[in-house]
Amino acid sequence: MGFLGFSLILLCMVEIGASQPATEPNEVEALNKMIDYWNLGTKLNFRIDPCTQNATWAADKANPRIACECNSNACHITHLKIYALDISGEIPSELFALKELKDLNLGQNILNGIIPPEIGQLTKMEYLSVGINNFTGRVPSELGNLTKLLSLSIGSNNFDGPLPSELGKLTSLQQLYIDSSGVSGPIPLELSNLKSLQTLWASDNLFTGKLPEFFGTFTDLTVLRLEGTMLEGPVPSNFAALTKLDDLRIGGLHMEDSSLDFVENLTSLSILSLRNCRVAGQIPEKLGTFSNLKILDLSFNKLTGQVPNSFQDFTSLQFLYLGNNNLSGALPSNIISRNLLALDVSFNSLSGNIPQNSAKVGLSMNVVGTSINANSLLDGKAAGMLCCLLGSTKCSEKVTATSFSIKCGGTEQTSASGVKFDDDTETLGAASLYSTSDHQWAVSSIGSYVSNPNGPQYVVQTDSQITETLESELYKTARISPSSLRYYGLGLKNGKYTVELHFAEIQMDDSQSWKGLGRRLFDVYIQGDRVLQDFNIQNEAGGSKRALVRTFEANVTNTVMDIHFFWAGRGTCCIPFQSTYGPLVSAIHVSQASDGTGSSGHNKGRVGKLVGITVGCAAGLVIISSAFYLWWTKDKPVHMRVHTDSPRKG
Repeated sequence: MGFLGFSLILLCMVEIGASQPATEPNEVEALNKMIDYWNLGTKLNFRIDPCTQNATWAADKANPRIACECNSNACHITHLKIYALDISGEIPSELFALKELKDLNLGQNILNGIIPPEIGQLTKMEYLSVGINNFTGRVPSELGNLTKLLSLSIGSNNFDGPLPSELGKLTSLQQLYIDSSGVSGPIPLELSNLKSLQTLWASDNLFTGKLPEFFGTFTDLTVLRLEGTMLEGPVPSNFAALTKLDDLRIGGLHMEDSSLDFVENLTSLSILSLRNCRVAGQIPEKLGTFSNLKILDLSFNKLTGQVPNSFQDFTSLQFLYLGNNNLSGALPSNIISRNLLALDVSFNSLSGNIPQNSAKVGLSMNVVGTSINANSLLDGKAAGMLCCLLGSTKCSEKVTATSFSIKCGGTEQTSASGVKFDDDTETLGAASLYSTSDHQWAVSSIGSYVSNPNGPQYVVQTDSQITETLESELYKTARISPSSLRYYGLGLKNGKYTVELHFAEIQMDDSQSWKGLGRRLFDVYIQGDRVLQDFNIQNEAGGSKRALVRTFEANVTNTVMDIHFFWAGRGTCCIPFQSTYGPLVSAIHVSQASDGTGSSGHNKGRVGKLVGITVGCAAGLVIISSAFYLWWTKDKPVHMRVHTDSPRKG
C-alpha cells in the first residue's frame, strides 16, 4: 500500500470520528465526578470522548465499562459497570444525571448508605444490580418506577423493613435476586403481578406469613430458592403448575404440614430440595421417573411409608437425601444406580439388608439411626453403640470412657493444658459416616455443595495465625458441611458432661472488601436440644481468624453424646465464592463433670451457658432467660432427638 492510500484511510477514520456526535456534556461532567468520588482515575481517564467508538472501556467484558447509544444530535451513556472493584462510599447524586441508563451494575463492592429515591428517575433501566454491598435502610419504593426492568439484584445487603409493594409494578421482570437482603415481614400481595418471573432468589430473609399461593401463578419460573425464612407452610397445591422449574429449593417451613402431591408434574426438575418443610405423607412413585433429576433432598421432614421401588429407575440422580424422616421397610435392592454419588437414609425406621452395589467406587452412604444391616459400612461394635441413639436399646453395659476430644478436620494435637485432640482427617463425602478404630467417637456429614468452584470440599484450612488463643494450630483446620454435621461420643459413662466447642472463621474474611461481606449462620444442637441459633462465629469472636470457645453442659443417659451442627438456610450463600455457607467447627472437647448421682431434678435438663457467665447469676435473671429461651425455640425445626431423660424444650 502506497503512502497516498494509507493517507486516504487515515483521513476516512478521522472523518468518521469527527462525524460521531459528542457525549451529552452534563453526562460527561457527572461521569467524571463519579470517577473522582470512587477513586477510579487510574482505571478510567478520559482524554477522548467517553462515547468514542471502540474505546477500551466499551467492550462487553470491560470492567469498568461504559457504553453508549448515539443519535444524530448526541451520544448518551446507556451502560455503566463498576463490578467487584471495592468502590466505597454512597451512591453520588451525579449518577441520576445519566437518564438514558439501561444497564447499571454496581455489584460486589462496599457501597453503603441508602439507595436514594432518585433511583426512580432512571426509567429506561432494564438491568439493575447493586447486590453484595453494604446498603442499609428501606428498599426504595421508587424502584417501582423502573417498569422496563428485566433483572433486579439487591441481594446480600443490610436493608430493613418489608419489601415495597411498588415492586409489583415491575411486570416485565424476569429475574429477581433478593436473597440475604435483610428484608422482613409478609411478602406483598402486589408481587403477584410479576407473571414474567423466571428466576427468584429470596432465601435468608425474615419473611413471615404463609408461603404465597400466588407464586404458583409464575408459570415461567425455572429457578425458585426460598430457604431460611420464617414462612409458614404448606406448599400450595397450585405449585403443580410450575412445570418449567429446573431448580426448586424451599426450606424451613413451619406450622402446617405439606404434601408432595404438587411435584408430580414438575418433570423438568434437576434440583428438588424441600428440606425441613414439615413434608408429610408418602413419597410419590412418579418421582422415580424424573429423568433430569440430579439432586433430591427431602431430609428433616415427616415422610412415612417405604422408599418407592421406582427409585431404582433413576438414571440421572447423583445425590439422594432422605434422612430424618419416618420411612420404614427395606430399601429397594437396586436403589444405588450407576450415577448415584451419595445416599443418606439416616434416622429412619428402615430395616433389611444394605442395597446391592453399596461398595461402588465413589459412593458415600449413611444409614446411622436405622436398623439396616450395614456391618460392611461400619463395624459391629460401633454400629451397636450408635443404636443407642434410637432409644430402642438400653445401653447400660459397663463403660469407662468419660471424655473425648477431636481436632475437626485436622491431625492429632496435644494442647498446652495436656488435652490430646484426636486426628480427624478422614475424607468424608456427601453422605458419610466414620468411626474411630477405638470406638470413642464417630462423625457423619450430610449434604453437597452444588456450585462450589473448588469441588466437593468438606474441610477448610488456613496458614494464617489465629488470635485470641495460645493454641493457634488448633484452629487452622475445620470441618464444614452444607447441611448437617454430627459428632457422636460413644460408650460414655452416664452422667453430666461439659462440652467445649472451639470455633474460628477461617473461610470468610473480614477485610475491607466485598469478599468480607459474607455471613455464616448455623444452629447447634446437643443431645437434641438447640443451644445456639443463627450462630455467627465472626460476629461472636469479633472478626475472622479469631478463636472462640462456647461451653455447655449436657447429660449422657444412654452412653452416647450427640453434637449436631445444622444449616437452617440462613446466611449468605456465595461470598467470597459460590457455595460458601453452612456449619463450621474447629475442635470439640467433652469431659465428664459428674456421674449424676447427686444431681437434682433441675440438673437433669440441659443447661447451656456461655464462657464467662458466673455461677452466682441472680435467680430472677435465670427465670427471665429461661422464659425467653422457651419462646425462642417454640418453632424450632424438626430434629432427630437423642433419647435421654432430659425433657424437650419448647
